[in-house]
Amino acid sequence: MSIVFDILENLMKLEFRYKGARLPWIDTPRFNKYSPNSVKVSFSRLHKKGFISRSDGNWIITTLGENYLKKHKDSLKIFDYKIDKKQPKNLIVMFDIPENQKKERAWFREHLQKLGYTMIQKSVWVGPSPLPREFTAYVKKIGLKESIKTFKLSKAYTK
Repeated sequence: MSIVFDILENLMKLEFRYKGARLPWIDTPRFNKYSPNSVKVSFSRLHKKGFISRSDGNWIITTLGENYLKKHKDSLKIFDYKIDKKQPKNLIVMFDIPENQKKERAWFREHLQKLGYTMIQKSVWVGPSPLPREFTAYVKKIGLKESIKTFKLSKAYTK
């Protein structure tokens, strides 16, 4: 997740708390992985876009921010897989996802990496077979199935 989603999700909870104590947003452990300047700049940008506002000295998420968060959270599902690095790479995945679906293409590449696939060319990847059912069902649901071809290898890919 990005810093923007971290900020908006925390603001959805109305206040920043850690172990029951109210903290300034910059001090919450969730933001430790970002530089303080990045967090400040992100708050400023979110404010300028109208996603957050100040009320009584506190940051709150606006309806516009809630809608943005919901839309982008629901838009592309995030899968988390445990990969067995010893699995043979015996499936080639080739895709030609149109330019107007950049976000979906980036999402697809990211998940191929999570699944233990290796890029041979930008749109040609090799990895373990089979692709998880839940993943392939979701790919079909978001309309990418026609842009993707898979080929089973008779011998595992090694490199």
